[in-house]
Amino acid sequence: MLSAAVDGVTSNSSLQALDYTSVATERRERQRANRALKQEIEEKVEKKERRRQVGFTAGIFAIAVMAGLGLLYVATSGGDDEVASDDAAEQEVVEETTTTVAGPVSAISVPAPGGTIDGPTECPAADGSSDRITTFSEAPPMCIDTAASYTATLATTAGDITVELDAAAAPETVNNFVVLSRYHYYDGTPFHRIIPGFVIQGGDATGPSPGLGNPGYLIAEEPPAEPGGDETAYEIGSFAMAKSAGPNATGAQFFIVTGPAGEALPPEYSLFGQVTNGMDVVTAIESIPTTGSPQDAPTEEIYINSVTITEG
Repeated sequence: MLSAAVDGVTSNSSLQALDYTSVATERRERQRANRALKQEIEEKVEKKERRRQVGFTAGIFAIAVMAGLGLLYVATSGGDDEVASDDAAEQEVVEETTTTVAGPVSAISVPAPGGTIDGPTECPAADGSSDRITTFSEAPPMCIDTAASYTATLATTAGDITVELDAAAAPETVNNFVVLSRYHYYDGTPFHRIIPGFVIQGGDATGPSPGLGNPGYLIAEEPPAEPGGDETAYEIGSFAMAKSAGPNATGAQFFIVTGPAGEALPPEYSLFGQVTNGMDVVTAIESIPTTGSPQDAPTEEIYINSVTITEG
């Protein structure tokens, strides 16, 4: 999920490596920023929990959020997969829950190896007939009609998730997701991080280390406006793009908000859709036990077989 200061993105399909001039300095700055962000999120969570009178303590949600910062700020920089702060090792691990899958788990459809586009990215075929591409040299042009409505159906091995995309609010982000989907970028990719009460995350096609990659380019964020009063920018089922620290740091990875800790995120992540059907599938994925912080990888692999874009 990366930084604007990119000194060259490799074009191999295994990992898009981002080079930084001073990893140590940036890491210290990121740690200080995350500590400040932690305090801000804790305050938001406490306020939200007082209003909703949820039976969990605000402290547990703050822990989930901080674990999630490691999740949302996925490092694609030179293999630096450090979580948000040095304090992460001291964070409590959210208790694992029993897996409950909404319906039978289907087998994964193994896609053909992804190809590469060198040079400008062309708009893919709207009917989904384009070859699978997982490595790009450049961000795509505007390929969607921003006045039209778009729906994405994620066919996962746990069931289907339907998302209404918001091209009016986040045209560049929706365009990016639609283009990648029509190039079958997401086919065969896992939900690689799960934090109960926070988010489930997927969208990395680079493997074999899920959570470390991007499509070969980065785009600017289209974050939601800061809401007023006690409202928050995100809600249960919000569909948003993951990123790393800094501006212009969004690639292909996305997350779905599953709980109050996700709702309490600061409005820094491109919000471009809402789950309209299949929240039972999202909940089933969220309930899968994980390895715990910092990786939060599920112990049962759940994959996206395909993403179908419907325009109407």
